[in-house]
Amino acid sequence: MQQVIIDCDPGIDDALALEFAIKSKELDVLAITVVAGNAPVDIGVENAFKVLERCDRLDIPVYRGAEAPLKRSYVSAQDTHGMDGFGESEIIRRSTVHVQEETAEAFLANFFAKKREVGILALGPLTNIALALKSNQKLGQNMQRFVTMGGTYKSHGNCSPVAEYNYWCDPDAAKVVYETLDTLVEMVGLDVTREIVFSPNILEYCHRISPDTGDYLRKLTRFYFDFHWQYEHLLGCVINDPLAVAYYISPEICSGFESYTTVETTGMSIGQTLVDRYNFWQKEPNAKILETVNTKEFFTQFLTVLLDAPEATIASDLNLLKLG
Repeated sequence: MQQVIIDCDPGIDDALALEFAIKSKELDVLAITVVAGNAPVDIGVENAFKVLERCDRLDIPVYRGAEAPLKRSYVSAQDTHGMDGFGESEIIRRSTVHVQEETAEAFLANFFAKKREVGILALGPLTNIALALKSNQKLGQNMQRFVTMGGTYKSHGNCSPVAEYNYWCDPDAAKVVYETLDTLVEMVGLDVTREIVFSPNILEYCHRISPDTGDYLRKLTRFYFDFHWQYEHLLGCVINDPLAVAYYISPEICSGFESYTTVETTGMSIGQTLVDRYNFWQKEPNAKILETVNTKEFFTQFLTVLLDAPEATIASDLNLLKLG
């Protein structure tokens, strides 16, 4: 079992990713750190607790992190995830568990003050990680892995022609992480996450297998479905963050290459991931950039966990239904 800390900005796909990670038998989620991104940080904290309550795992500590990017003004993605970050689903939590007193950035810096067999799975803007790096320059050296959902190599962006939201939201933090983390940054970007479309057919399948889970998924994703139809004429929604969880568990689910990578912080291309695939800069690779994904294997893993169903059954059904 791999131990991991999840840094996130709980919107809709973060909620799915958190549940996937927490319920997975392959991961031990030690803590959740929250950053402003899809929704303001306090809404994100509230949503993290909603997921923990749903998973009956209120023992996992939650740390409140940065409420704004390092330099630029904060722009949320509530147009995509709803004002509550949960797709206007009206899902509420009943627990009274409180956020930890220590900040997310302080917790991360202190936790990795010594070598740990623990990785970080970063699903939002990288502000918390960059701030922790300022306090602890050995952060990257002392963690097992660093996987980030963010960026794009050849795919178009989702908030500008060239930029993915997490890195666009705080490009300065992303640049700091890529250039100073001192460990390989494993980038799960839009090139692979755009292949993970949670379609109406898959939603209906979930409802057939587990009506309660299906009802929850309908509430959570309805707003997301409508957004994707309005802006992309896509039937369904792209669930970026769960793929990062699946890749963390099973790296063979995706393939890619190592390259020196940084992030643009100014101008029209702010937030663009600059991937030196052909080694123009003659710098040592600092990142692994993912290019391909086994979509069927992802949905087999993801639905097996969320629906609490036998893997063989899910795999067989996906073949018969031509889903994934």
